[in-house]
Order: sequence, then structure tokens, then C-alpha cells
Amino acid sequence: MFRIGITGALLLAALSGARAETAAERGFYLVNTIMACGNCHSPRDAEGRTISDKALSGGLKFTTPAFVATAPNITPDVETGIGGWSDAEIKRALVEGLRPDHGRLAGVPLAAIMPANFYRALLPDDLDAIIAYLRSIKPVRNEVQEPVYKLPVHRDAYPDAEAGFDKAMLGDPVRRGAYLVTIGHCMECHSAWSRGVSDFKNGLGRGGRVFPAREGSPEGTPPSVAANITADPAAGIGAWSDAEIARAITHGIARDGRPLKPPMAYAFYAGLKDADLADIIAYLRTVPPLQ
Repeated sequence: MFRIGITGALLLAALSGARAETAAERGFYLVNTIMACGNCHSPRDAEGRTISDKALSGGLKFTTPAFVATAPNITPDVETGIGGWSDAEIKRALVEGLRPDHGRLAGVPLAAIMPANFYRALLPDDLDAIIAYLRSIKPVRNEVQEPVYKLPVHRDAYPDAEAGFDKAMLGDPVRRGAYLVTIGHCMECHSAWSRGVSDFKNGLGRGGRVFPAREGSPEGTPPSVAANITADPAAGIGAWSDAEIARAITHGIARDGRPLKPPMAYAFYAGLKDADLADIIAYLRTVPPLQ
């Protein structure tokens, strides 16, 4: 009885010591895993590695027929980042792609590379968590080059983001996986794409989008092509095991052992919780096969 009593007391002590995840911790997890914000918003050194003490202070430059833009500073620096933005203004930037109507670049939309059409799906608690985390990080002064737009900013509506999610849906692993894939904007790259337009209706997960080598890559580096991630057993990942899909997502290694290429954010996805990774795979199993 004495031993049982000690065991029970230790268990109660352990349970009482447990605490719920804070909003900032949840935001840290979202920003630095599935959303992979630093994949665009963090500067890199000559070897392509993120400069940790300048994380999220402005990063990659994107040159396209529609715009030339550098991922902006999203640290809480007041002058060059988002320190002067209200919570509501940060939310609007995330889910609508619109800057505040004051300050630098007042009223200028964010470039279409910002996946606001996917972030529309973010649940209110997750939006609040992201803001709590961004408020908590070190402000870094870094003024990036202003964007140049050659065409009006355009984003294609993503069906799952338009339909929306609620907490009740997330009890289903497949729908929870769909939520994670949506806020991870995976289909932004992995769907059929032509002349700046995504075909989510007929080409969801088909892949084929071509990405030139990143700025600073060795001369002659070939472009990368987004893979087919539908359930097709030949062209897609339908014949892959769960472990093989998980390895591809988190370590950038294909089924045959080939290293996969950027801009897939393997280093960020390596931090995904096992349950989240399993739900993502459960959803991908349901993506209709396409060749």
C-alpha cells in the first residue's frame, strides 16, 4: 500500500506540474515548422544557411514577370518591421495580404508570393498565437528593398481555405491534415500552374511548377520542379510508405534515396510533431490521383 501511495503521489505531482502550451509557444511552433515563415523571411549566408541572429528580418528576393519583391522584415522593429502594426493589421496582412494604411508603403499590397489565400484558413486561436510569437522575438533593424509591381497583385482562391475550418473538424485526422497542408501552403507549389495561375480544381497536387535556382547558388545549378504528391501510384506518392513520405517531408530524401531540392522547407518540417506529420500523410492519401 505504501508503494502504491508513493506512485500515486508522484503521478499527481507530475500531472500538477504539467502546463498548457502558451500562445507564444504555439505561434513559435506554427511559424517555425508547418508555415516555414523563415524559409522566405530570413536572410541567408553565402552557403544558403539561415542567419540565426537575423531570423525573420527580411529575406529572399523574388523576381517574376509580375513583380520584384523581397520578403519583408516581420520582426517587431518599429521602423523597418511590424513593430508599429496593430494586431488587427498583422492579421489582415496574413489573411488578406494587405499592409496597414499608415507608415512605410502604406496601403501597398504584399506581393503575391505571400500565401494569404492559404492563410485565410487560419483559426482565430492560431492567428492570435502567431501574433503573440512575432511580438516576442528580438526586433532587428533591416530595411529591405521596396517591391516593384508590373501587374496587379493576384492570388488564386484555394478551395479549402475558402471553405474554412473549425475546431470540431480537427478531431478528424484527415481534416486536421488538410488544415495543416493548407496553412503550410503546400499546394501553392505542388499544384498545376501556368502563366501565374494555379489550377487547384483540375491539378491539385499534380506538381510541375518550376523554380529557378536560388540567388547565390553556384552557376549552372539546375532549377527544381515541384513533385506530384497525389495518390497516383506511378506519378505520385500513392505507392510510397508512410515512413517514406515522412522522410521526404522532414529530411528531403526521395523514395529512391535522391536528395530533394529547395524551396521545399525540409529544415522547418523536421520540427513537426509526429501526430501532425501523421495527419498530413493521412490527408495526402486522399488527394485524387493525377498523372
